[in-house]
Amino acid sequence: MRGLAGAVVGAIAARGMYAALTSGWGPGSGSGPVGARWNRVNFRGERVTLLEGPALAAGACTGTVLSPGLPVNLRMATVLAGGGAAAFGAYDDLSGTAGSRGFRGHLGALARGEVTTGAAKILGIGATSAAAAVAVARAPVDVLVNSALIAGSANLLNLFDLRPGRATKVALLVGAPALAHPVAGPIAAPALGAAAALLPEDLGERAMLGDSGANALGAMLGVAAAASLPRSARLGLLAGVVALTAASEFVSFTRVIAETPPLRRLDELGRRSTPFPAGHRPLPADLLAAPSAE
Repeated sequence: MRGLAGAVVGAIAARGMYAALTSGWGPGSGSGPVGARWNRVNFRGERVTLLEGPALAAGACTGTVLSPGLPVNLRMATVLAGGGAAAFGAYDDLSGTAGSRGFRGHLGALARGEVTTGAAKILGIGATSAAAAVAVARAPVDVLVNSALIAGSANLLNLFDLRPGRATKVALLVGAPALAHPVAGPIAAPALGAAAALLPEDLGERAMLGDSGANALGAMLGVAAAASLPRSARLGLLAGVVALTAASEFVSFTRVIAETPPLRRLDELGRRSTPFPAGHRPLPADLLAAPSAE
């Protein structure tokens, strides 16, 4: 498997960063070096930390920097895309509200003269994705296609981060075939290693990726695709990303998964089986990103 060293470094770095960031932190305690700003309410109504996201991004970028056999331009592109997506995602995690959601919501607010944190994130990730695309290939058409593919992948993976472990499982399933590719493997491996190392925290409902982690993971997988696939394949993949993103504005992925038995079983695999209290219903998706009440 190509990129094994990068996957190992990414996993070790992600676990180490997560341990450092959450030292002394406990759900509901608000203690530790960063405290309650990173607390959020999950779908059960329980408080968890979003620090999984920065830890994943830091681990993946560390693995990318130290991974052997990766050309300098691809190393730079991966760190630019992953680090930029993590930074703008963290900004939205910490400062965003549930007022405007989705592309339609943020762009509609922008049309009214209101710059939401989500719109700032979209523009920021678009810019860092374009910079990464230039590092991958210089032909104008390839820069355009790759920019859209990297940014679109970052956004699409974030749309799955509504249940414990779901976004990471999607990333691992989609990214696993890339590990056999001589170019895509070393790019994807550090991000996948970091994601796999932190999956137990996510499935155990102690932490969640948030925009920071999901956007970074999606962007780095987007770079792997941009750097390894022929243009026709990238255009086809981009069409799929756009179609799924557009569908998410009208269809609930959570509902589709729940109503499709094979997908539901995979989605629930490894997750806590603790039932909801009598009369309790899962929180709606539009509240999951809102800061928790203190």
